[in-house]
Amino acid sequence: MLDLNRLKALHAVHVYGSVGAAADALMVTPSAVSQQIAKLERETGARLMERNGRGVRLTDAAGLLAEHAERILALVETAEADFEALRGEVVGRLNIGAFPTAVRGLMPTALTSLRERHPDLWIQLNEREPERVVREVARGELDLGVIQDWLNRPMALPDGLSRATLLDDVADIALPADHPLADSKELELAQLRGERWISGSPGTVCYDWLVYTLRNASVEPVIACMADEYPTQLALVAGGLGCAIVPRLGRDCVPDGVRLVPTRPRQTRRIYAVWRTDAARRPAIRAMVDALAESSRTQENSWAVN
Repeated sequence: MLDLNRLKALHAVHVYGSVGAAADALMVTPSAVSQQIAKLERETGARLMERNGRGVRLTDAAGLLAEHAERILALVETAEADFEALRGEVVGRLNIGAFPTAVRGLMPTALTSLRERHPDLWIQLNEREPERVVREVARGELDLGVIQDWLNRPMALPDGLSRATLLDDVADIALPADHPLADSKELELAQLRGERWISGSPGTVCYDWLVYTLRNASVEPVIACMADEYPTQLALVAGGLGCAIVPRLGRDCVPDGVRLVPTRPRQTRRIYAVWRTDAARRPAIRAMVDALAESSRTQENSWAVN
């Protein structure tokens, strides 16, 4: 009988393209992945990996077996979900990924609530960029993810994933307090033509969205500083080094030297929970989504008060 862990190792190499990348995804050493595949070769009596320059590649037999492994792993997950649903107990383990501001703004409240209600559920939380979260949920490496997209630039989800909207997060323009437009009631982005901007790193959702949005407003972005965390961006704005667009969830503490001005039209990102549709019956998934929804309502209520 084929060993499930060995099939999982082979499938990971097939998906990620190398033993090293598969090891990173499975959170084991490359040697452990190689050993699992070597044992699988002995079980099947087939050669599954062969040298390819400095690396290795999977044989045709391995590709065929990896395709079967994908279906087998999906069936196992469905069986586990059905069994948990039958028991109706929130137990087991959930591996969760979320983008940085959701980790800081939503997860502490959600995870504390979940731990109090379901002490037998173990949660592993990982900070990830949204695109990586989607990939890892789709591949089964994460059970659930929290992602974002912007209303003017939505993210497509692959087949087989379900999602629930958690909240709409409005973003405002952050300006130095002595900026000529700092006391405006609202601003159009075109009014900031020629300004220096502070953004996330190239290749991140926030950087790509900012460049896309400014260009759509006929503003060619001049990026003066790049920082991935919004508190750092706000500190740079306070220092007079540029302006930024900062969502509410990303601004825990606004420095005295910063003024926040709403945009016209409003810039809004939507925050979702995503999971594999096959696992939707797991009580742990439902409990986690409920806890995130409660945490999101708490955040929205705090914004209304402020």
